[in-house]
Amino acid sequence: MNLEQARTNMVEQQIRTWEVLDQDVLDLLYTVPREEFVPPEYRNLAFTDMEIPIGEGERMWAPKVEARVLQELTVKRTDRILEVGTGSGYLTALLAHRAAHVYSVEIRPTLAAAGQANIARHGVDNVTLEVADGARGLPPGFPYPGPYDIVVLTGSVPMLPRALLAALAPGGRAFAVIGEVPLMTASIVSRTAHGSPPSFRTTALFETVIAPLANCEQPSRFSF
Repeated sequence: MNLEQARTNMVEQQIRTWEVLDQDVLDLLYTVPREEFVPPEYRNLAFTDMEIPIGEGERMWAPKVEARVLQELTVKRTDRILEVGTGSGYLTALLAHRAAHVYSVEIRPTLAAAGQANIARHGVDNVTLEVADGARGLPPGFPYPGPYDIVVLTGSVPMLPRALLAALAPGGRAFAVIGEVPLMTASIVSRTAHGSPPSFRTTALFETVIAPLANCEQPSRFSF
């Protein structure tokens, strides 16, 4: 397999055609070797337009989704990022290349260890990874309480937890896939720069379906 040709095909045929035109984002896909963040048995599928199993019932996003989210978040060198759901560590590494620091939490110790090893192997030194459940907000005593300029949820949620919105700094933004099967929408939720109480604006990006975030908050349901 010609890895570099496969990577180029991914960028040109999948990612550019999905409205990802930020050259810095496209260049980063050549810098961070995606194939080294997937399990070895799926290495030949690293550049295909599909979600890849990484164990524990979890999957990496399709490449076009990773790139599109990175573009839409407009990450700056001064940004502090909270990522809920480390997974393979690939998105973590992409974010870290553009941000000041990424604080990532992963509920599953096995995935956390694998993600940490992937990140460390590629010399990414501005990531702090904790084994913790961040689906409903940061746990009590979490050593890095924020606020954060960006919050990223890597699993879908029926609704965005208020506790995670509260962790956003003024002017900050959160990415989440919001909804339930069969209708989910990838969205950016932005906090206004000023005002108390804070107000938020939601921008819908695209429709998709991804696995739910482990232990995410559920809406109240009425039965009759």
